[in-house]
Amino acid sequence: MVIMSVDLGKARTGLALCDKTEFLASPYKVIFEKSPAKLPQKVADAAKEAKAELLVVGLPKNMDGSEGESAQNARAFAQQLSELTGLEAVMQDERGTTITAHNFLNDTNTRGKKRKNVVDEVAATIILQDFLDKRKNALL
Repeated sequence: MVIMSVDLGKARTGLALCDKTEFLASPYKVIFEKSPAKLPQKVADAAKEAKAELLVVGLPKNMDGSEGESAQNARAFAQQLSELTGLEAVMQDERGTTITAHNFLNDTNTRGKKRKNVVDEVAATIILQDFLDKRKNALL
């Protein structure tokens, strides 16, 4: 099944996809949109373009596991995205993914503007890979 993940951001939203075998998550694209009213349709269009069959939206929980305003916004966004696409949108804990993405970009010596433009899709890739790993382990 083709699964698309979303790392929701205020200005840049990262997207990642997995192959039909659900083995490997890969960066897909970054959507540059600051308008919360326009973003859901742009992400829905990307999901349609990618022929996504399931959506995974990063859930920004606090480090203690509680949910604040950002998590509520992510849940509302996922609901809206599900309504626009007709696809199920599941939430995936994204604690630490941005830090992991920055560490990966440090390891690959990605700097400056290029780094700023790819960190969100790298974070989306980590969210999706975490989801795939969790899903695979649940089946074992």
